[in-house]
Amino acid sequence: MPCVTDLTWLDATAQAGLVRRGEVSPIDLVAAAIGRIEALNPRLGAVVRTRFDQARAEAASALPDGPFRGVPILLKDLGCLVAGEVTAAGLGPLRDLPWPVTSNVARQLRAAGFVSLGRTSVPELGTSVTTEPKSFPPARNPWHPGHSTGGSSGGSAGAVASGMVPVAQAADGGGSIRIPASACGLVGLKPTRGRIGQGPLPGDGWAGGLTDGALTRTVRDAASVLDVMSARVPGEPYYAPPLPGPLAAEVGADPGRLRAGLVSRPVGELYADDPDCREAVAVAGRLLESLGHHVEESAPAAMFEPMFARHFNTIIAADTETTFKAFERALGAPIADGDIEPRNAHYRRTGQALTAVAYLQARQWLGTWSRRMADWWTGHDLLVTPTAGAPPPELGWFTAAGPRQEGPRIAGFMPYTAQFNATGQPAVSVPLHWTAGGLPVGVQLAAAYGREDLLVRVASQLEQAAPWADRHPPL
Repeated sequence: MPCVTDLTWLDATAQAGLVRRGEVSPIDLVAAAIGRIEALNPRLGAVVRTRFDQARAEAASALPDGPFRGVPILLKDLGCLVAGEVTAAGLGPLRDLPWPVTSNVARQLRAAGFVSLGRTSVPELGTSVTTEPKSFPPARNPWHPGHSTGGSSGGSAGAVASGMVPVAQAADGGGSIRIPASACGLVGLKPTRGRIGQGPLPGDGWAGGLTDGALTRTVRDAASVLDVMSARVPGEPYYAPPLPGPLAAEVGADPGRLRAGLVSRPVGELYADDPDCREAVAVAGRLLESLGHHVEESAPAAMFEPMFARHFNTIIAADTETTFKAFERALGAPIADGDIEPRNAHYRRTGQALTAVAYLQARQWLGTWSRRMADWWTGHDLLVTPTAGAPPPELGWFTAAGPRQEGPRIAGFMPYTAQFNATGQPAVSVPLHWTAGGLPVGVQLAAAYGREDLLVRVASQLEQAAPWADRHPPL
């Protein structure tokens, strides 16, 4: 078998190919990943819970003969439930609570042949853009351990970027796949609303804004993992338009001459505007032009509508309190404000005070606003933005000015991502720039509703023009 170092930076597609050809066994892959986690996780804090013995036993058994047979994966510690296993959602009160159901996503990953090694760190209930939960160690950025991995899929991002595993399950309600991808130099593809079913729980996360996905090092992995996660399940509240074929087949396909709009800085004083993020978009624009695409400065007029954040936060507050109520029923006990972070205690109070009318008004406003956003795509194929408002900050920065400033700092860091959770459109973050200090800065590409195929085509074109998979953190 190849040595552990040879396996470390192979993507999931390559690892699966080794298994199919008999060059390594699932046991070999799992053992190498476990060794990497044991060596690095004490420093990085990406993994909060392991199941190494079960994983070894599964790797030695008759695994499902799926496209990723024997490939190790980590699951986010929020959603993606597995019956009998603890999923704590970053909350100390849930650290010993196993769940009685298996989510459709976990079932599909298992059927694809993946072997789960454990759970990755998340901020409490996924309501922050940094992974520094009160009850668990912070996730540290492999490129610079004093900095954030982003959130809420920050543990997953840190694990993939450091080579612990080639892919990790993630989820995105306001940027939680794309922002960690940007912070850690990865590919983070948020699919169209309804592409991946949320069943059996929840029925409709964040008013349709929440979706599962994955963090990967290559575009082909992002496409192939989405293929296996997106099995159509009856009874879902949303269904995405059918794709023309497997996304894996779109890797390397010619996207044609695209009409791309660029926006390199946000409108309004609320949001961060960092020169490295502007430079990342400039790099992307030059690459797209060199590949024959038409590029111009343009964006939807509604993109930075001041009322968007207010109505989006209304949805989060209502969902947060609803979720806490469900957790309390599962625990059989209340969760006190002192057991959670001030941010989530505030969301709970706001959610409790909401009327049904106020909640529906927020949803109606977002629905009307989404139509205004969609109109821009009648004349364009692609919107190019920074993924985040700034490179990953130092750990502790979001809360350093106190609880009253945490919310504005979170909001200021995410000018570009939550809009596409509200519209349901697909978007991907790709690593095209690094700061002088060696921190990754991602670029977001957003396409029209249902057009993951176009995103995969153009992202793989950029990957070929400016390869990033061989660039690794200095661990």
